[in-house]
Amino acid sequence: MERRAVIREALDEIFAGIEHLREAFPGKEFTIDGKLVGDIGEAIAALEYDVKLYETEKAGHDGETSDGKRVQVKATFKKSLTFKTVPDYYLGFKLHRDGEYEEVFNGPGKVIFERYSHRKGIGEELLSFPISELGKLSGNVRRTEKIRRR
Repeated sequence: MERRAVIREALDEIFAGIEHLREAFPGKEFTIDGKLVGDIGEAIAALEYDVKLYETEKAGHDGETSDGKRVQVKATFKKSLTFKTVPDYYLGFKLHRDGEYEEVFNGPGKVIFERYSHRKGIGEELLSFPISELGKLSGNVRRTEKIRRR
């Protein structure tokens, strides 16, 4: 089975489980946020982009490209992505329940930092940024500064 199809099938099962929990425990959301979502984003980056994931966690970066660019990968099912430290490169995805995704931001982390340098805690605290704004920023990043797709 194609690896992308594996992600799609697994998400179907996960969301079915979440619906089952919501029915059993009304009033609880059982959101699909956190480490699982980040791992899905990293899997997409490894499958679809020139990113080799680190085997062990490294602060601020999840992997690197074949030419040594260090990349932080973020993913969400919500309307915002998080940003804390300033990574060399930032690759952000908006995930969908059917296993599809949209590239929200692809480029140097300093682009996000410079745009939001006025915001308290930027580069030090975990902050959220609207994917609509990050998408606009990414649109201004030159193709030569983006992580290459496979």
